[in-house]
Amino acid sequence: MDAKRWVCLVLFAFFFLGLSSDLIPRDSQQVQVVSFMSEVKITILGIVYGAWPSMESSTLNQQSSTTDEQNNPPSIVVLSPNLTTCHRSLSDADVPVYCCPPKRESEEPFIDFQFPDTSIPVRVRKPAHLADADYIAKYNKAIAIMKSLPYSDPRSWLRQANMHCIYCTGAYNQQHSNSLLKIHRSWMFFPWHRMMIYFHERILGSLIGDENFALPFWNWDAPEGMFIPDMYTNGSFVDTQRDSSHLPPQVADINYDYVESGLGTEDQIATNVAFMYNQMVSGAKKTELFMGCSYKAGEDGFCDGPGTIELAPHNALHTWVGSNLNPERENLGAFYSAARDPVFYAHHSNIDRLWEAWKGLRNYKPEIVDPEWLDSYFFFHNEKSQLVRIKIRDVLDITKLRYTYEKVENVWLNARPKPSVPPKIARHILKMRENENQLLQDSNQAVVTPDLGGRTLDTTIRVKVHRPKTNRSKTEKEEEEEVLVVYGIEIKKDMYVKFDVYINAVDETIIGPESREFAGTFVNMKRGVRLVMNKGDAVVKRKTILKLGISELLDDLEADGDESIWVTLVPRGGTCVNTTVDGVRIEYMR
Repeated sequence: MDAKRWVCLVLFAFFFLGLSSDLIPRDSQQVQVVSFMSEVKITILGIVYGAWPSMESSTLNQQSSTTDEQNNPPSIVVLSPNLTTCHRSLSDADVPVYCCPPKRESEEPFIDFQFPDTSIPVRVRKPAHLADADYIAKYNKAIAIMKSLPYSDPRSWLRQANMHCIYCTGAYNQQHSNSLLKIHRSWMFFPWHRMMIYFHERILGSLIGDENFALPFWNWDAPEGMFIPDMYTNGSFVDTQRDSSHLPPQVADINYDYVESGLGTEDQIATNVAFMYNQMVSGAKKTELFMGCSYKAGEDGFCDGPGTIELAPHNALHTWVGSNLNPERENLGAFYSAARDPVFYAHHSNIDRLWEAWKGLRNYKPEIVDPEWLDSYFFFHNEKSQLVRIKIRDVLDITKLRYTYEKVENVWLNARPKPSVPPKIARHILKMRENENQLLQDSNQAVVTPDLGGRTLDTTIRVKVHRPKTNRSKTEKEEEEEVLVVYGIEIKKDMYVKFDVYINAVDETIIGPESREFAGTFVNMKRGVRLVMNKGDAVVKRKTILKLGISELLDDLEADGDESIWVTLVPRGGTCVNTTVDGVRIEYMR
């Protein structure tokens, strides 16, 4: 058979499959069929064009911006998804998942985001634990309608959930390179999730004809909100894939490490509030510490350095809610399935609120002015099922987005931890231990140099770290934050990992975030970002870095005049057996 006839037959098969897939009803129970049909289309396209569709395939119907950018190259290259490249990816446990829409979004026309009319009411997001019966009934109805929509409808529940799956499992390549795109563990975290829940909220309101509808937020940073809100245990809010031991009235452990804390209600609340102070105030005084590292387009632009809130409570609560009976703690505990649980949206609504609270602590000074961040863009469907291109700069002012948060007391602002041991006594004990070399008598612990050389973090590690600057003035500290850097963190196997960091701790086994010696935590949720679309696509795997602001902490420990400090890395829940660390150092961040 000659080449022309072969191509004609393949194209005919493609047409037939496309027609048949459009005729098949696509409700939520037939997602696998739709996914299979989509993959068959991709396979046929690969036969026709010699490879899976890519941004170099001029034959394909790509989004109009691609042609414009090829003819008029932008002055800067921003991070964005190549909509022609949605492909299979992996769950956190290396299980293949397919989250792509039944029809490539690159085949749809798109519109650029427009701010809502200033005449429409401002949506007010309120604490979920205070929701009244009328609101709960309204929200329950909206979810029920959304769950009844067919998978072909981008407003349907599973399509909404799969947006998170697509962007967190590496199902898209970047627009301007063959590198995979991700939205966690960098400065993309806050704005991308704001976009997602913004459109989700408007779709819900549209489905019930209520332009005032607003999502609730799970106020887990306040004592009265530190449990899964009762509304999520009834009706359309129910998700059977949750840890039954963590259902109300169990107080949430917002620094969860796979091991139950064993704390009573009052102690758990106090620990949570102190932890929030560290993550929102003392450990987040500079933009990178709170927002995460600067992730940019291309292989060289990759970074892996999440901010304080993303590490925990964000990651920790995902895990705490997810079912302990599932291999990946689905639903909320695994990124690919997290948005299937209605709690996801209340959780991220509070994350979004905390971003606003942090901005307020800085008098709303622009956190980032880099155009490569401001002009990065993504695509979402709106309440009219239109595909919308939206830039990060579009979502930085929630007043323009016509929503706000009901004022609540941020009790953590006044929860500055105190040293567990008076600093002078602690310094004396640590000096004696160093001189007598007593730490080496414990076979489970070791004193090592700050250059760890890829040491496995399967046991507690203590290092003595030199401080380049001492006795800095108040002005110097305000301009330049002292930062403890744990660098070269390598997770050999994609898995959940958590370790805590302490400074000048006499006994880290009996203290936690409620003590001033606690500097911060590292949390890695399994991500599964490894499958590529084409041979040769870039899968960038680099070591992770943890940066912790410690200027205020050192003041409270009366250690600002010390030339060195003791840093303790404490693995949690037996999760660090496949984790190595290259070293610990001090840096300064403006």
